[in-house]
Amino acid sequence: MRAAQITTAVVLALILLPLGVAKIAALPVMRQAAAHFDMSPGFYRIVGVLEVAGVAGLLLGLTVTTLGVVAATGLALLMAGAAVVHLRHGDPPVRALPAAVLALAAAVYVALSATV
Repeated sequence: MRAAQITTAVVLALILLPLGVAKIAALPVMRQAAAHFDMSPGFYRIVGVLEVAGVAGLLLGLTVTTLGVVAATGLALLMAGAAVVHLRHGDPPVRALPAAVLALAAAVYVALSATV
């Protein structure tokens, strides 16, 4: 396991875990975001569960490489989808940028795992 993989997994976890937990808890800001995206709070909670599960898979993937690759792939797809949702709902590209960067970071984790 390379230091870059560990760093990428930890950074993704530190960013996505609180966001996922906030969605699951349906904090007011997350309920507002769900409404902005025309999503029910229940569906937004599912997105939060997927984020938390992805983080768990990434962290477990530090010992089981295949699990980390699957989790990172799922997070990359989830974050790419989030970027698209931002753009489709009229947000300026700068609002979609964090999700796009997180998707790229997850893809980098996958690429780093393939070279081990």
